[in-house]
Amino acid sequence: MTFAIAFPNIDPVLIEFGPLAIRWYGLAYVAGLILGWRYVRRLVDGPPPVTPARDVDDFLVWATLGVVLGGRLGYVLFYQPAYYLSNPLAIFQVWAGGMSFHGGLLGVLVALLLFVRRRNIPLLAFGDTIACAAPIGLFFGRLANFINGELFGRETDVPWAMVFPNGGPMARHPSQIYEALMEGVVLFVVLHLLWRRKTVRRRPGILTGAFLIGYALARTVAELFRQPDTHIGFLLGGTTMGQWLSAPMLAVGLYLILRARPRT
Repeated sequence: MTFAIAFPNIDPVLIEFGPLAIRWYGLAYVAGLILGWRYVRRLVDGPPPVTPARDVDDFLVWATLGVVLGGRLGYVLFYQPAYYLSNPLAIFQVWAGGMSFHGGLLGVLVALLLFVRRRNIPLLAFGDTIACAAPIGLFFGRLANFINGELFGRETDVPWAMVFPNGGPMARHPSQIYEALMEGVVLFVVLHLLWRRKTVRRRPGILTGAFLIGYALARTVAELFRQPDTHIGFLLGGTTMGQWLSAPMLAVGLYLILRARPRT
C-alpha cells in the first residue's frame, strides 16, 4: 500500500454570511493584486525612474479587470469552447470555477497597452515592473488551487504524495505546491535579483522576457507532474494544453531579451 500524506481539508469558504461567501480563491486574487501593487510602487522609483507612483495606483484597477476578464475568457476559449458555446450564460458563472493564467496574462497585456498609451508611459519599462510582481499573484493562486483540491497531480508513490478529495483513491503529486514554488517563489527571486542589476533595469524588456521564459519553463516542467484536464487529456506526443500555451511565451520572451536596448 502506497504511503500518502493526509490532505489538509481546509474549507474553501473562509467566511459565509447567508448567500455571501468569502473564499480563499478570491482572497488569493486580492492578496496578489494588493501586494503586487505595493511592490510595483517601489520598483517604479528606479533608478532609472519609470513613472510616478500615482500611475501605479491607477493601473491597479486596469490590471484587476485584465486579470479577471482575461482569465475567464481565456478559460472559455482555451479549455472548454464547445461547452460554453452551447451554454453561453455559464460564462458568467465565475463562482463555479474556471480561470486561465494565459488568458489573464493576455488580459493584463491589453490593459497595459491601453494604459501606457493613455498616460504616455514607456511600455517596456513599465511592463518590466509589472512582470516582476506577477509571481506574487501566481504564488497565492496556486496555494488557493491546493486548498480547493483542484489541479492536482498525476498518480505517484513519492513520500509526499497526497490523496485529493476529487482525485480518486490513488496518491498523487501535490502539483499545485510545485507550481507555487516554481512559478511563484523561485521566479520572484530570480526577477528580483535581475532587477537589482542596473544594467538590466536600463535595458527595458529584459525583465519581461525573463518572466515569460521563466514561467514557460516552470509551467512546462510542472505539467509533467500535473494531471491534465479531464475534458482535454493529453495532446500530441503526450503534451498538455498548458505546455502548448506556454510555448509562445518562451518565444516572445527570447525575442524581448535579444532586442532589448539601453534606455537613452
